Amino acid sequence: MVCNRCIMVVEEQMNKWALPISHIALGEVTTSASISPDLLETIRKELDMLGFELIDNKRLQTVERIKTAIIDLIYQKDLGQKLNLSTWLEKELHQDYAHLSAWFSEVEATTIEKFFIAQKIERVKELLQYDELTLSQIADQMHYSSVAYLSNQFKKVTGLSPSQFKQSTENTRMPLDAVKSYK
Repeated sequence: MVCNRCIMVVEEQMNKWALPISHIALGEVTTSASISPDLLETIRKELDMLGFELIDNKRLQTVERIKTAIIDLIYQKDLGQKLNLSTWLEKELHQDYAHLSAWFSEVEATTIEKFFIAQKIERVKELLQYDELTLSQIADQMHYSSVAYLSNQFKKVTGLSPSQFKQSTENTRMPLDAVKSYK
């Protein structure tokens, strides 16, 4: 789940199956109910039809928690001028960063840092499309050290400069759950 509407859809499904929700947030839902293997398979199939995946493997769950935490950081919170991503993730997920990084790279075939940059660039695209902020303001909001650094990173990831992206008629954005990393 990568947005509040996703949470609502999953919550509706949980209610449909009469499963009490102990906790629901982006990327996770917990129930106190026992779930039979048959119901679990039904849940898996119905969520799949809605575009969701039921993840019951600890490694995959951890990777999804990393992705959700990064998306939440970029879209919901202040990035902070001196954010150290590895330290922040260790505190957020209560696990050693080396362990998190190894699992993430194994599952996603990219690094956490590249995923973070790809998500930041996706947010920059969104802000460019809104056309409410200058590139300098966007760089400041996304805590880039300079407009030049943002522009260089943007071009490296997208192949376009920010101004070319704004002028492009095909300046489409990707769904957040489809953003993997840049090459």
